[in-house]
Amino acid sequence: MAEGEPKTKKIKLEENKLSQNALFGMGNPLLDISAVVDKDFLDKFGLKPNDQILAEDKHKALFEEIVKKFKVEYHAGGSTQNSMKIAQWMIQEPHRVATFFGCIGTDKFGEILKKKAEEAHVDARYYEQDEEPTGTCAACITGDNRSGRPVLDFHRTDRSLVANLAAANCYKKDKHLDLEGNWKLVEKAKVYYIAGFFLTVSLESILKVAKHASEHNKIFSINLSAPFISQFFKEQMMQVMPYVDVLFGNETEAATFAREQGFETEDIEEIAKKAQNLPKVNKKRQRVVVITQGKDGTILADGDKVSSFPVLEIDPSDIVDTNGAGDAFVGGFLSELVQERPVEQCVRAGHYAANVIIRRAGCTFPEKPNFH
Repeated sequence: MAEGEPKTKKIKLEENKLSQNALFGMGNPLLDISAVVDKDFLDKFGLKPNDQILAEDKHKALFEEIVKKFKVEYHAGGSTQNSMKIAQWMIQEPHRVATFFGCIGTDKFGEILKKKAEEAHVDARYYEQDEEPTGTCAACITGDNRSGRPVLDFHRTDRSLVANLAAANCYKKDKHLDLEGNWKLVEKAKVYYIAGFFLTVSLESILKVAKHASEHNKIFSINLSAPFISQFFKEQMMQVMPYVDVLFGNETEAATFAREQGFETEDIEEIAKKAQNLPKVNKKRQRVVVITQGKDGTILADGDKVSSFPVLEIDPSDIVDTNGAGDAFVGGFLSELVQERPVEQCVRAGHYAANVIIRRAGCTFPEKPNFH
């Protein structure tokens, strides 16, 4: 018994050293509207299964129609905010380890988002403006309906995301990030995460945070987020890439990124290695590249080796909704990274979080994690 006491004390001390605002995220806060839809609905709005796009004029009616035609669920979302919520959930105590910046409208949906962030114990500091309404994201889930209810599994389920950024598009560096009180929160952090989607909103905000991280030898991470980012926001992505310490993406995003960069390979391990070797400003940290592949192993380029980690097994009938699995993986990964745990442990935590999230609708989770 006496032998175990110092160990307990040591663990307690390690737990307590995690401070509030140690993890910083900045992105597009959206209210998620998710529903299982039919193929006709996708066709009507020109949507592809398993895709992520920004809403155009032709999609404006989609948001009202999905609410009228299908049974919908609302969740506080947006890729980076989801990851911050998951990281905070994995960490549990202290509350407000995760900080989140983004822009919302002064409206009902904005109030819901504030309430949801508070419930998730995330320190959300929104820039509120009244020119645009709070952003929304429709998650149109298509499953196999032959059994009378949607059977959602990795092989037969797709989800098409249509984001109407609205207020999220209005984030302003000078009106929010540069404010002394807000910038102090940035300085408090030691790990930073921004989804690639934010490249469409405020490159200058991302660069300010990325340069701060690099100059102070802190960890800056970004996500490839969707194929269209690598295609149409390539220049913005490559302005940020020299500051990236951890690069996340899935196999589809990685393949598009590789094509756009002229890597001349479709091999995921090779792509991870090439992405790792792109130019980097802070030479004290070698870039880590993490590529998830759905039900297949997660690829990790760390140091001079590339490894594959199997995901947790799950019965296909237990899968409710794969929407948010990528955000959950990142959240789990960051929850360990901010506690300075080995990168393999970060991957394990990512797999655990994703496994929990796909058993539930939207990016939601039980009260406590069961991760060791």
